[in-house]
Formats: sequence, structure tokens, C-alpha cells
Amino acid sequence: MSTVYDCGQPESRVAGLAAAAGALRAGQLVVLPTDTLYGIGCDAFDANAVQGLLDAKGRGRDMPVPVLVGSWSTIDGLVLSVPHQARSLIEAFWPGGLSIVLPHASSLAWDLGDTRGTVMLRMPLHPVAIELLREVGPMAVSSANRSGHPPATTAAQARDQLGELVPIYLDGGPCEHAVPSTIVDLTGSDPLVLREGAVKLAEITEVLGFDVQLAQ
Repeated sequence: MSTVYDCGQPESRVAGLAAAAGALRAGQLVVLPTDTLYGIGCDAFDANAVQGLLDAKGRGRDMPVPVLVGSWSTIDGLVLSVPHQARSLIEAFWPGGLSIVLPHASSLAWDLGDTRGTVMLRMPLHPVAIELLREVGPMAVSSANRSGHPPATTAAQARDQLGELVPIYLDGGPCEHAVPSTIVDLTGSDPLVLREGAVKLAEITEVLGFDVQLAQ
């Protein structure tokens, strides 16, 4: 049976974070609040848990799972290299609503789906998410909804869709912005915005100092 922890209450928050960390280490799924939408997450290095996440969403491997990190420095161990443009965007928008796609480190023993050698990374601006990430390390996290259904902006909406497939729900209140992250692909010769969301194209252009294209 799943349990919902009210992270607005100090004692419940402590208990919930401990329960979530234990569940993740046991290969289970957790629903957590972020600054954009609620996410369903697992240990990024547990291939069985990642497959369980995809199954819970009703989603195929052709839509690989993004990874959330709890600090700027974590990214260095996850990718082949961090180019100057990535550093500039991280400094400007992390923690926050910007996801960055980079080639992942070939030495990593993970399976996030059919990633074609890349990983999408983000550091969320939410205290509950950050605290959990700093406790357990990088998490594979996707929006907390069944594929084809509206993304959850509250823990209750996530539970309505995912139910007992997730044992731990961390309720951090309604998402203030409820806008998906902006995705910037840095795997090519020029940055490409795959999705414009919480961070606007004009803001990215200002930071990088040149016009950035939006994928058609």
C-alpha cells in the first residue's frame, strides 16, 4: 500500500524523506515534487527500477528517462565533458527549469532507455527534491503521469494516475509554475532548443550571446 507524506509538516517531511531514500535503495519508485511538475523517480543506476518506471507510465524505451541531480558538480561524473556553453547555462539557470542534453560518460553502468549515448540532466529548484537527491544521488525522473494523460501538478493527481505502483508519495504542495522544463540539446555543433518551457528562448540567447534555434 502506498503512503503519502505531507512535506509541509516537519516531522512528516523527515519521515517521508527517510522512507523515500529507503524505497529508492530497494529499487522502488517514489513520487516527488519539483519546481516544474511532480515527478516519478528511481535510482538512475538501477536498470530494473528504470524499466519499472517506464512500465508504470505505460511508456516505451524510445522515450528515455531524464536524470535529476542535487548539485552542479554531480554532472561532471555523468557526462563525457562539460562544454563552456553548458557551464554558462548551468550557472545561469540551475537549480531551475532548464534541462541539458549531453553525451553521457561511456563508463556509466546505467540504462535509461534508448538514449543513443546521451543523457538529459536537470537540477530542480525545490527543497524536497534537492534534499532527496543529495541523500541518494542522481535519480531517473519523469513526469508523474500515465503516458498520454495530463502531467500531475499535485501529489493527489499523481496518485490518482499511478496509485499503488508507487509506494511513497512526497507531497510538497501544488507546483507553483506547472510548466515543463526547457530542453537544450548540446550534443551537436550548435545548441538547439528541443522544447521551450520554463526558461524562455530569449533568456538562453542572452546567456550564450548568440541566437539559439528552436527545433521545428
